[in-house]
Amino acid sequence: MSLQSEQIIEKLKERIQSIELPDLSEEHGVVSTVGDGIAFVRGLRDVVSGELLKFDGDTYGLALNLEENQVGVALLGSDMNIRENDIVRRTSHVVQVGVGDALLGRVVDALGRPIDGKGDIKPDAMLNLERMAPGVMTRESVHESLFTGMKIVDAMIPIGKGQRELIIGDRQTGKTSMILSTILSQKGQNVKCVYVAIGQKASTVARVVKKLQDHGALDYTVIVSSAADESAPLQYISPYTGCAIAEYWMDKGEDVLVIYDDLSKHAVSYRTISLLLRRPSGREAYPGDVFYLHSRLLERSAKLNKQYGGGSMTALPIIETQAGDISAYIPTNVISITDGQLFLNLDAFNAGRRPAVDSGLSVSRVGSAAQTKAMKHVSSSLKLELASYYELLSFAQFSSDLDPETKRIIDHGERLVELLKQEDSSPLSHEMIVLSLFLNKYGYLDELEVKDVLPFEALMHKRMSTVYKEIVDTIAETHELSDETIESLKTIMPQLIQEYRDMNYGS
Repeated sequence: MSLQSEQIIEKLKERIQSIELPDLSEEHGVVSTVGDGIAFVRGLRDVVSGELLKFDGDTYGLALNLEENQVGVALLGSDMNIRENDIVRRTSHVVQVGVGDALLGRVVDALGRPIDGKGDIKPDAMLNLERMAPGVMTRESVHESLFTGMKIVDAMIPIGKGQRELIIGDRQTGKTSMILSTILSQKGQNVKCVYVAIGQKASTVARVVKKLQDHGALDYTVIVSSAADESAPLQYISPYTGCAIAEYWMDKGEDVLVIYDDLSKHAVSYRTISLLLRRPSGREAYPGDVFYLHSRLLERSAKLNKQYGGGSMTALPIIETQAGDISAYIPTNVISITDGQLFLNLDAFNAGRRPAVDSGLSVSRVGSAAQTKAMKHVSSSLKLELASYYELLSFAQFSSDLDPETKRIIDHGERLVELLKQEDSSPLSHEMIVLSLFLNKYGYLDELEVKDVLPFEALMHKRMSTVYKEIVDTIAETHELSDETIESLKTIMPQLIQEYRDMNYGS
């Protein structure tokens, strides 16, 4: 063999040795068992927790259990076409979802794919479903109001941008209606909304879409739906999908409202996955890390400081209770993670008080920091007045002989409860709520009969928005009640009460 040939052979050997061939035994695995949306795979030695795995066909899975001899995988799709000994490949990626303004007005599934028949979505970027929550030094204290449009909430249990406020109550107590009113109230407030429907019926989601469409609220809303008939893994990842979509706007310095309806079903889907993965069960058969499930989701809501863009993500998780038991496992978990709760009382709902917020059990840990000066001025004594009313009401039913002071408190309480009632999906602007509560603050409420409270309020709102528009505009711009404005309202209110009496009872 010539010297030149030997040199060529040596160079080829060096080239071949320098090529790094993939270790197929580590990058590929085979299915050992599959069923109920869970597959156990052998051979994936270097797989990482949360990694996306590709099965034969178009099915993907999420690596959740990393065991010594196998990997437990939650399938993000049907397991009908997966068989024993099928090849499973690593992707070296975690689950990502498309984000951006193109999603506004659309309904997507738990993987961000459109399901509303309006065509494909071209996202602005792809974000990981799971991300680290903002650190302490990137946050700012909650101080801006997020108006819900509901008198009882904005006045007594205020919600601020960046807050996490739990909505909790039994079935059919108006939780979703309250959420829809809050979304409708963001119209013109420059707040984008993300509504995550977890385990809801497809017909329920369709009704939500229709209502938002009818009120012109779908334009600034994204709906993420994992229906009740979908697999547990898809229901499990859907809130993280909604959170990632909202985070994109928060990181750009915008304000976002994200709603999880509801996290009770989310916990059930995670329990289903955990039991099928043969994880040890704990209290109520939930796995031991169910607290971490919701804490890592809700901690991603924040009010960022100016250095990081000043954006905010406000979270309104919903929890469904059984017979009003807020001391159950999942409710207490989420209560301890959030910054307050709105408790909806079934008895109040059945008695006709809508929204059926229990002012005693509901609390906002942000408090008046999330209220405007005008709202603070007119609502400072509301909780005490209602507490006094409900306490005396329980005693009054056992006695027909009441002293004048007790009777005065009960009569005033009846009018106040009536004033705080509100029709479904009829949010009020901040300035109109201030004007309504002005009636209570300065004693004009007691000049009306209980049955006249809401009709007079409607008349007052109409007159204020037309005849006295400059006062309404001033409150809307400044969010304050100046001494001059208060004096003007003290002159106007008696005139409007007299006008109402003349219209309904004659002169």
